Amino acid sequence: MPELPPRDPLPRWLAPVPKAVEDLGLRLVWLVVAINIVGTAFGFWFYAVETGQLPETPRLLWPWVPDSPLATLFAAGAFAAWAIGRPQEWLTALAFFGNIILGLWTPAVLVFFYGEYGHSFVMWNTLFWTHLAMVVQAFVLHRIASFTIKGVAVAFVWYTLDLIVDYHVPVRGDTPHHTLIPVPRNEPMWGGATALDAIAATAAVLTLLATFLALATRVAKLRAARGKQESATTPEKS
Repeated sequence: MPELPPRDPLPRWLAPVPKAVEDLGLRLVWLVVAINIVGTAFGFWFYAVETGQLPETPRLLWPWVPDSPLATLFAAGAFAAWAIGRPQEWLTALAFFGNIILGLWTPAVLVFFYGEYGHSFVMWNTLFWTHLAMVVQAFVLHRIASFTIKGVAVAFVWYTLDLIVDYHVPVRGDTPHHTLIPVPRNEPMWGGATALDAIAATAAVLTLLATFLALATRVAKLRAARGKQESATTPEKS
């Protein structure tokens, strides 16, 4: 495993996870990878058995249905690539975007439709808290990423395409391919918005949030590096 990368002096809102927790996660990176793989397997089971959505979806569209399992798979790949000394910026960016977007979207939707889901108390809480844990690991990824423009572009394009397929232009048939919700998609919500409007708007806002956070982290890292370089080249006063 590579040495732990230094923690850049990022503002707290870009690096809210304590350094000790970040260090622990990176030291136990293979455990983190294993947990994400287990989460991915659970997620595919959930979509295949608990909701039954996956078997009813053409295989071509599978990447746009089990979004959360794919996000944890991206995270497993990003951490594993770093652990073997071959980090991939595009994969790390995908993991960051996916864990921010799905880690916040799912709890929000669980709250929006609280009482409507048929999940047990245990399943509801499992989904709620494990998805929030995805957000925590997303904020650890800045330690192993530079968030290059190409990497962020790959993630932005993928999740923008995900938004389009899920809510606007179904690839097959006339039904959006988003995660199933427990009410009709035209169910009235707030201010005349439908249930589909609510979950689509939430996903769009979170995609913009992930993009902003990734680019803001890149800028902060570049400023920190520039400051170090200037300090190293500035002659000391006698």
